[in-house]
Amino acid sequence: MNSHNLDFERINTLLGRHNIATEAAEVHGMLCGMLAGGMALESRDWLPLLADFINQGESLGQEIQDALIQLYNQTCQQLVETEFSLLLCLPDDAAPINERGAALIKWIQGFLLGFGLNQTDLAHCSADVREALEDFSEISRMDEEMSEDEESERALFEVLEYVRISAMLCFNELGKSPARQQETSKTVH
Repeated sequence: MNSHNLDFERINTLLGRHNIATEAAEVHGMLCGMLAGGMALESRDWLPLLADFINQGESLGQEIQDALIQLYNQTCQQLVETEFSLLLCLPDDAAPINERGAALIKWIQGFLLGFGLNQTDLAHCSADVREALEDFSEISRMDEEMSEDEESERALFEVLEYVRISAMLCFNELGKSPARQQETSKTVH
């Protein structure tokens, strides 16, 4: 079992225990969207913002904060690595296909929300980023049941890979990685 799947189950359980209706996939999507939309990696502004969205403005308990900070740090590390190593926080491959599909849709909805919080003007985005965001919007509205067969598994895998690569594309173009921040500060001086 991959470590990102353990995070999904652990974070989902934690959120449920604290009566937070949002799932781990949506939370992770929001974090990825905020980062891909240009939020600085070292920012901690995301925690109260996330609490506003998932916990009706109430602060999150320390146990949840610690788990989300760990998830955030893992996500930042994966986004800045050059091997396209971003893992989406989704149910394990053994989960029913419709559960995994629904979680992917929630991840995408979270991504779009987080992205929109940090990037409101798409005019300076590349055509590839704009197309990916349009595709995300289309995918997020899908609600068809999938059959438990090889063809559906392959289709879900392809969509998941597209989403994963597209999220990294958005981050690579608009995100504030340490290397990009160094380049920006050198250009400004």
